[in-house]
Amino acid sequence: MKRLAALAAIVLVAACATKEPESTGGTIVGEVGDARNRARVHTELAGAYYERGNMGVALDELRQANTADPSYAQAYGLLGLVYMELKDPRQAESNFERGLRLSPNDADLNHNYGWFLCQNSREKESIRYFLQALRNPLYASPGRTYAAAGLCSVRAGNPKDAEEFFQRALKLDPDDPTALLQLAQIRYRRGAVDEARRLVSRYNKLVSPSSESLWLALRIEHKVGERVAEQSYANQLRRRFPNSAEYQALQRGQYD
Repeated sequence: MKRLAALAAIVLVAACATKEPESTGGTIVGEVGDARNRARVHTELAGAYYERGNMGVALDELRQANTADPSYAQAYGLLGLVYMELKDPRQAESNFERGLRLSPNDADLNHNYGWFLCQNSREKESIRYFLQALRNPLYASPGRTYAAAGLCSVRAGNPKDAEEFFQRALKLDPDDPTALLQLAQIRYRRGAVDEARRLVSRYNKLVSPSSESLWLALRIEHKVGERVAEQSYANQLRRRFPNSAEYQALQRGQYD
């Protein structure tokens, strides 16, 4: 299954402030205070570099954070994300696990490690960490975790749990793109065409339609016999995603 860009943007965010990177001669501006504060500042700077795609500088900042305070769990959590981006699963897992040993109830660490597992074909294992994140009553982003747990449940072949996770995500955020599209897919497969249409229509209005969402909308209109709407989606699919698997399926007439 394709990884949705909307979900990627949600689940790859570290629990770090996005401060403007600022350094002078290798010394962080404002580097004062105790070891924990220095580790926090270096980790926040690393988070800013991570978000800008500068993984080399992010790694350097995180090494300095570890030197300042080897027990600062958030630095290891961000190291896990950086190594995920660098396609180094061994280092990513090692750092996630170290962070969780230091702070086993950290919701962001649990969420990100769960997503790492899901991305590495360990979907069933991932659910445990998503649920651990959701147990934290102070967690600020439970919706993204319900959506991620739903997607990983789909990948694990467990649509019943996936449906529940997506429903919970939408209760918290009725406009969650991942939950809207994936729940629409589940409803369509179960024959609830009207609800599937409502969900995918909302998705296509909220974000730029994907080949997956256009294909689902097209198949819904095909099923209910709305040929004008079906042709409109077919035109969009051809124009926007001519090389997609979905458009190839349309050309073959393979609607289901």
